[in-house]
This record gives sequence, C-alpha cells and structure tokens, in this order.
Amino acid sequence: MYLVWAIVGAVVGAFVGEGVAGGVAGFAIGFLWGRTSQLRRDLDEARRLIDGAQPLRAQEPTAAASEPPPLQRPHEPWAAMPEPAQRRTQATAPEPRSPASVGADPVGDTASPPPPPLPSGPTLADRLTAAIKRWFTEGNVPVKVGMLVLFAGVAAFLKYAADQGLFRVPVSVRLSLVALVAIAGAAFGWWQRDKRRAFALSLQGGAIGVLVMTVFAAYRLYGLLPAGWTFALLIVFVGALGVLAVLQDAMALAVLGLVAGFAAPIIASTGEGNHVALFSYYAVLNLGILGIAWKRAWRVLNVLGFVATFGVGTAWGVLRYRSDLFASTEPFLILHFVLYLAVPWLHVLRSPNRGRAILDGCLMFGNPIACLLLQGALLDWRPMPLALSALVAAAIYVAIAFAIRRRDDMSLLRETWAVLAVAFATIAVPLALSASVTASVFALEGAGLIWLGFRQGRRLPRWAGVFLQVAAGVAWVIASLFHQHSLDTPLLNASLIGSVLLVVGAGIGVWQFDRHGVSRGVSSLARIGLLVWAVLWWLVGFANEIDAFVTEQAPEAASWLALLSVSGCLLALACPLARKLDLGVVLAFALPLFLFGGMVVVLSAANAGIQWLAGWPLASVVLMAVTGWFALRGVSSHRIAAVAASTVWWVRWLAVFTAAIAIALDSAPRLGEGWHLLARAMPTLLLAALVLWGVRWLASPLREHARDIRHAVGACVALAMVAAGAVALGTAGSALPLPFVPVLNPVDLLLIAVLLFVARALSDETLPREVRVTRPAILAALFFIAATSMTLRAVHHLGGVPWNGAMSGSSLAELSLTVVWSAIGVVAWVLGSKRGQRLLWLAGAATMALVLLKLLIVDRAHLGNLFGIASFMAYGLLCTVIGYLAPAPPRLAAVEPSESSHAS
Repeated sequence: MYLVWAIVGAVVGAFVGEGVAGGVAGFAIGFLWGRTSQLRRDLDEARRLIDGAQPLRAQEPTAAASEPPPLQRPHEPWAAMPEPAQRRTQATAPEPRSPASVGADPVGDTASPPPPPLPSGPTLADRLTAAIKRWFTEGNVPVKVGMLVLFAGVAAFLKYAADQGLFRVPVSVRLSLVALVAIAGAAFGWWQRDKRRAFALSLQGGAIGVLVMTVFAAYRLYGLLPAGWTFALLIVFVGALGVLAVLQDAMALAVLGLVAGFAAPIIASTGEGNHVALFSYYAVLNLGILGIAWKRAWRVLNVLGFVATFGVGTAWGVLRYRSDLFASTEPFLILHFVLYLAVPWLHVLRSPNRGRAILDGCLMFGNPIACLLLQGALLDWRPMPLALSALVAAAIYVAIAFAIRRRDDMSLLRETWAVLAVAFATIAVPLALSASVTASVFALEGAGLIWLGFRQGRRLPRWAGVFLQVAAGVAWVIASLFHQHSLDTPLLNASLIGSVLLVVGAGIGVWQFDRHGVSRGVSSLARIGLLVWAVLWWLVGFANEIDAFVTEQAPEAASWLALLSVSGCLLALACPLARKLDLGVVLAFALPLFLFGGMVVVLSAANAGIQWLAGWPLASVVLMAVTGWFALRGVSSHRIAAVAASTVWWVRWLAVFTAAIAIALDSAPRLGEGWHLLARAMPTLLLAALVLWGVRWLASPLREHARDIRHAVGACVALAMVAAGAVALGTAGSALPLPFVPVLNPVDLLLIAVLLFVARALSDETLPREVRVTRPAILAALFFIAATSMTLRAVHHLGGVPWNGAMSGSSLAELSLTVVWSAIGVVAWVLGSKRGQRLLWLAGAATMALVLLKLLIVDRAHLGNLFGIASFMAYGLLCTVIGYLAPAPPRLAAVEPSESSHAS
C-alpha cells in the first residue's frame, strides 16, 4: 500500500518540482507517508486486541496471588522470589485499599464505560431517502415499477405512433383499445383488492391514469373529443378515483385522483377564459374533498386541494380579472373560504385520537390569509370595504369558536379560531380608522392579549400582544408624519392621547409579566423591553407637545425639567411595587438617569442665559424639589441606586444655584471679577459645609444610607472645590468697588476656604489611614501654591504689574516670591527643628534650596536693579535667622527602653 503512496508522490513531485529531483522527493515523501499510515493502522489493531483481552484478565481469580508461597517467610515476603520476579510483582502490586473498601467486589469497583450518546433524529433528507427506499423495497415492488414504466411506455408509444404512423388502423380505434385495456385493468385490480392489496391499488391507479392520458390525447392531439365530453369524462375518472380511495381506504388513489381533477380544466381548456365554469368545477371538486374529509382524516389531500385551488385562482386573477367580474367571482371566494374553514374541523373530528390530533396549521392560517389577500385584490384595496370584510371574517371565527366552546377535545381548534378572530378585528381597525386611533386600539388590544395569554397559560396570545404594542408604535409614527400637530388643542388631542394609551398598554404588559412571568430568560427581556417601550412613548408624547405648543426658550426648558422630574418620580414610586428583582433594579436606576437628564437641561438652559429662579423655570424647580424628595424615598430599598440618585440630586441643586448666581451677576458689571468668582463658588462651599458638618440634612430623605451618600457627594464636592481653586489660582480677582487688600480680597478668601476644606476632609476619621497620613504633605504643597498665587496677585494690584506673561519678567514679582518663599522655608525649618518634626524641617530645607536655585537661575538676571539686590539680601538675612534659631536638624527620636526591652 505504501508503494502506491510512493508512486503517487513521485507523480505529484514530478509535476510540482518539474524534474527528476521533484519526482525523487515526491517518491520519498509518499513512501514515508504510506509507511507511517501502515504503522498507525497496525498500532490501532494491536491496541484494539489489547483492549479486548483486558476484561478477560480482570475476571481471573486473585485469591491465589494473595497467599504467600510456602517457601516464603512472613517477615520476608519477597525473599523466595528471584529478583526479576520481585520487580515485576512490585511493579504490578495493587495499591493499599481503605478499610471501607475491604471485601468490596473487585468487579464492581471497575468503572463502567460511559453510555453511548443518544442518536439524533433523522433529517428531512434522511426521511425522504428512507421513504423512496421503502417504496422501491417494500410491498409489491414489481407492480409499482411496472406501472411507472407502463406510464412512460404508453406516453412514448402514443407519441411515436402519432409521429410515425406505424398503425394503419384509425387513431380512434387505437385509443379505444387502449381505453378498454385500462378499464379491464381497473376492474381486475378491484377484483384483487382483498387478496393482493398493494398490487390491486397500484393497478387501479395506473389504469385510471392511462384513461386520463388517453382522453387527453383524443382531445388535444387528435381532436376526436369535444371539450364538453372531455371535461365530463375527466370528472367521471376523478370521481371514480375518489370513490375507490374511500371504499378501499387508499389515500394514494385519492391524491392521484385529485391531481388529475385539478389538471382536467387545464387539459380541456379551450382558451375562452370562462371563470364561472372553472370555479364551479373547482367548487365541486372541493366539495368532494370535504366529503372525503368527513370520512377520512387525510391531511395531504386537504392541503393539496387548498394549494391547487388558490394557486389556480390567484393565477387567473393576475391574468384575467377585471373589476366588472367582481359579482361573478366573489361568491366562489366566499364558498372556498367556508369549505376550507370546515376541512380542518373535519380533520380533527375524524382523527383517531382527538385529544392529540395535529392541527392543520397550513389550512388554519393559510386559508384566511389567502382569502384576505384575494379579497383585497378583488376590492382594489379600498380600505373601508376591506375593513368590513375583515370584521365579517372575525365574526365568523367568533361564532364557530363559540359553537364548540363545550368540546374539550377541540380546545386547540377553538383557541386558534379565537386568535384569528382577534387578528381580523385588529386588521380591520387601521383599515377603517385613522392611524392615531389605530395605535390606541392596538395598544389596548395588545394589553388584553397579554392578560389573556397569562390567564390561559398560553404563549401565543401574550407574544401576539407584545407584537401589537410594537405595531401600535408604528401606527402612531405614521399618524404623526401626516398630521400637523400644531393645529390641535394642547394636551387634548389624538396624538397625546394615543401616546398615553401606548404607555398604558405597555404598562399593563409590564405588570402582567411582573406578576406571572418567570424571573429570567425571555420573560425578563419582555418585561424590561415593555418598560423601556412605555417610558419611550411617555417621553415622545410629551416632547411632541412641548415642541408643538411651547415656543419660548424659558418655558421650554421649564417644561423639559418638569417632564423629566415627574417621569423619574413616577418610576421611583413604582419601584416598591415590582415583584421581580430585575424590574425593581431597572426602575430604581432609572431615577439617577432622569435626574442627570434634568441636570443637563439646567446646564444647557443656563448656557442660553435662562434664569432658573424666576418665572416658569422657578415653578419647574419647585416641582423638581417636591418630586425629587418622594422619588428618593421610593428607591430607598436599593442602596446603590439610592446613593447614585442622591448624589445626582445634590449635584443638580449645585448646578441650579451656581447657574442662577452666574446669570444674576451678569447684570452687575460694577462688581469686580473676584466677587463674581466667590459668589459662584458659594453653593459649592455651602454643599461642602453640609458634607462636613450637616450629614443629617445631606441624607435627610435617605438617612439609612447617610455614610455612603456623604462619601459620594463629598467626592463630587471635592472635584468642584478643586475646580474652583484652580480657577481662583489663575484669576487676577478685582475687588471693586472695595480696595484690594492682600489675603482679605475675595479670591484669596476663596483659596483659604479651599485649603480649610481640604484640611478638614483629610482629617476625617472615615478616610483610610493611608490617606490621612498624607495630610501634611498635601497641605504643605497646597499652601505653597496658594501663597504663590496670593503673592503674585498682590504684586499685580499693588505693584501695577500686568496679569499676563510680563509677570515672569518683573523684578518686583521675583523679589516678592523670594521673600515669601524664604519666609515659608524659615518658618518650616525653625518649627521642625524646635518641635522635633523632621519631615517639617525637611520641607523647610527643600523650600530654602528651591529659593537658592531660583536666585541663581532667575534672580541673577536682576542684580542690576534694587529689587534683584533686595532678593539676595533678604535671602541672606533669613538664612542668618535660621542659623541663629535652628542651626542643626532635629535628632531622630530615640527608642524608649521599654520598647527596646520588649523587642528584645
């Protein structure tokens, strides 16, 4: 075998390598590949033989192996064995077993092999292949094959005879002989129906098929029969097949007869297009199907008749229908609708086991859909007549569902008809009413279906109700596109009422899924999805009102703030009513989102210059306060959501008052910039005071979460304080109309307030110790930065140095910084030395080193003027003071004897 691989490899290598070298390399690779494959097969065969012998060895008795040989001593069990045997025995000796396993069955201890996986079901292709195989291998196979061959032979013979003229006898005689033989075959098959059933049925079907083909040849090929006689004969043959099928319980004959019956008008067609005759014949044919359905539950026959009837009818309608043919066409559509309305009922009625009868979904749903589409085409898609047709169909379905209400074995059929009644009534609404009213009806109908689905424990109605909620939204959008909303009455118009009804319908769905749905899976998705859908249409409806009827900026901003405040409050108050955890969590976390949306509205309106503490905005602020208080109480059971909502709540108040003060100060140009900055920072300072000293007021709606709220709001206030301090550091800060006083001007006071806040916050006991130990370093750095800003600001106001890039080139500014920084360094140096605080002393020493570096790099350029000289002199004098007061660094703290002895 591997030689074959070598030859194949040589051929491939010769083609790829284009030469002898490639052929040799391919031969070697193919030889090695074949050899490796052979070795792998040999190894698999050996492994299979070993695995087959393993159970035999496991069943051999082991009692003899457990007894010591007679020549062995008890204290030397391995002495009598040769050394190789000892090694083999030691290598195969079993491991010691626990006392609980002593006496256990060794065979039972062996792990049984895992059960083989369950085979999956056959696919459609497998079933089709199996059916074809059974047809050719089961029953009377020769006669089946013979009939097929006979059909082909007769057709070929007739065609050949017509083309070549092989028979000298007239064509009518030849066709009559064929028909007589076919009749004799059918009679013989009927005679053999009890003895050889398969042979008899195949012979009967084949014989009548030959008769149909003979009539077709006589009519179409040779013109020996008129159309009327041809049609009558075909009806006789079809009726004979139906009777034979029912009498012998042979569905195959019925299917064959049905195919021939529906093909008969096509075969005997003269091209005149007489639709009344066509549909009358099909009505008779479908009445025959209804009669067979009364006796036999043959689903294939029913579906085939439905598809053929409506397929041919649709084709005729596309090609030949005109509006003036409505009166002669509509009765046949109604008749066939009623016929195929009764067929599924007969199918269930005649099933052997009605309780487990399979409902014919193709007819149950295909019949109304096909009839509705054809009815729309007949009516030229006029809305009102089509709506009346849908209502009539809904009434029919309600009537027949009510008629079988006491039949427990037809519950599925009854419920399906009820659903179809609801569906047709639903379709009639948009056809007869406006889009906005349609949206309302769909929303309420969807809510009713969801309730009915949970009441009956059925999925189809409840998911149909969810779908109707979506359809209601689409209808509302369509209505809004073609409607000028500004001409309506505010709040009392179809658009807002429709959106509110959409909210009501979705809200009922949320309530039903929360009460009766499961906690996870698709039910949870439906619950949350309907909640989002309800909130969306609530906002869309009122946003549409605001956009249409509120034109000024201030009332528009107030309306949006009121809408978001009320929406968040309603969702928060609904939170305790939720039974499922997921719904409660979503409702709770919706509040911080709406509060944040309100803050965005506040900031955007303030950017447009809207004053929030006057007029309609003030009214919306009052409403925000009331609704926010109750909303916070509603989410108290959800800690994280409550803390987040409370934090956004306070930050939003901070935004409101800061924006109001900023807009009010815009009308006071005489106040200096420093006063503006201090006034804008006052809400932040007040909120910081609440965080530090007014926790009860800070967390008054949610006192059970006071600690978490204090930390969260404190973090936000810290960011605001840092922002205010950063702005103050870079602000010149005019104190007009008052004179500028260093340290006592508004900007410096703000920096002092920020420093005090940071000092108090870093000493808070709730902070981790790792954060609190950094307090001295942070305060020292912030104090140094603030002192620098205060010094430069004093130089600007008192020395007349511009507050811009010229400040860095000013000798007065450099002298002032040298003096102030040196003074800070001296104080830190001396206090650290006197108190024994080495870190403080190091900070002072580092500051003095920084000043010295500044003198050498920056101030050296100013030695030509008095300010530069004064810088060097001031630094020298301060260093002299240091040398006099604290010439040496503080000593390291000695270890106390008690501690050292304890450590030893």
